[in-house]
Amino acid sequence: MQIVKGQKVDITKGHSIRNLALRFGWTAGKEEMGVDAAAFLLSEQDICERDEHFIFYGNPLFMGGTVEHSVVQQGDKEAIRVSLNQLPADVARIAVTLTIYEGEKLGHSMLAVSGAYLSLVDQDSGEEYFRFEYGADLSAETAVVVGELYRHGAEWKFSAIGSGFNGGLAALCTHYGLELEEGGEPEAAATAELLRPAAPPVPVATNVLSSIDLRKKILQSTLEKKQLTGVTARVGIVLDITGSMRNLYSNGTVQEVVERILAVASKFDDNGSLDVWVYDTEFSRLPPVTERDFQNYVSSSILSNPNIHKFGRNNEPPVMEDVIRKYTVEEDESTPVFIIFINDGGMVKTVRKIITAASVQPIFWQFVGIGDSDFEVLKKLDTMQGRVVDNANFIHMDRIEAVSDEELYDRLLNEFPQWLQAAKAKRIIRS
Repeated sequence: MQIVKGQKVDITKGHSIRNLALRFGWTAGKEEMGVDAAAFLLSEQDICERDEHFIFYGNPLFMGGTVEHSVVQQGDKEAIRVSLNQLPADVARIAVTLTIYEGEKLGHSMLAVSGAYLSLVDQDSGEEYFRFEYGADLSAETAVVVGELYRHGAEWKFSAIGSGFNGGLAALCTHYGLELEEGGEPEAAATAELLRPAAPPVPVATNVLSSIDLRKKILQSTLEKKQLTGVTARVGIVLDITGSMRNLYSNGTVQEVVERILAVASKFDDNGSLDVWVYDTEFSRLPPVTERDFQNYVSSSILSNPNIHKFGRNNEPPVMEDVIRKYTVEEDESTPVFIIFINDGGMVKTVRKIITAASVQPIFWQFVGIGDSDFEVLKKLDTMQGRVVDNANFIHMDRIEAVSDEELYDRLLNEFPQWLQAAKAKRIIRS
């Protein structure tokens, strides 16, 4: 099965995989380029707690081969094998990466790497279950977080990420809480000693991450009030990028909205990621955003992205159909979905038919109207007939940037609990 950037798939659920091989392949455009695969074994705090939790060609074995890095002689380039049922409980997830040796120093980057893929194979049977091709959207980056294996209850899942980093291996080590020996060559991981920091690592953007942490604390009180603690849900945001939204993108309001909603995803989503769509007459499904990569997300992933159609007229049905397709076809499971749909007016009337038809799906649509439009279509959501359950709500915030976090989370989550109860009663989602 071919998977795409942002997609999450089950590894052990429905499969009898005990030993998983992650097989990397690529084509380097220059013969002298050094490209290497590695794995970071992470705790619940998303850091490498010990040096030996960093698996690469200089440290190829963990716990006698529970995780093993190897060079492949034919076909693929390198592989990382994981005995899933033997991993200790303190390994919550495994990030698999690709780096270019001394990329900045030698002038090498992902622009010269083509055909990069990750193949997820049952080591015992040799059967390939998933294949993720990535990197076509990368250029100057010298490192890539290809994806993450992560625990989901008693099972393991895989998230296809494909996010690029500047700074090569050294940047990834810092990102995951490891330090290279002072004075050592930052990219020469095979000869540099990795040291644990004396104290927990401080995130690069401490002030911004602290605001996320603060928002999660504010959100926690709302979850407790609405009896939503312990709820697991996939979370997505759909952003209007029509012409009338131009100023809200340029002045940072949309970036702030993404950060505020990310706190919701961090609490609800099993992988702590927020799925993102933008739309005008066309739509784009973007890479999910997490606490590790949300900085300048709107600028780098939306405004600077030449593949996104921007600032045209509105046409909501295609993007809504893609949301439904992702959660009911590509990732068909009954885990509830919470969609925040940002719109500044002018929604086409045919969205009512889509919402009505989607009332049998595990998706709750929370529409947020911003600005001073009349929102005629959205105001009539609560009186729509013919639905199995009431699966949509509308709130209006003239100036969302002026609304406190407490008020925003209280209003966003006002009808979600009632929908959860109704959807469980109708067996749309699991109890």
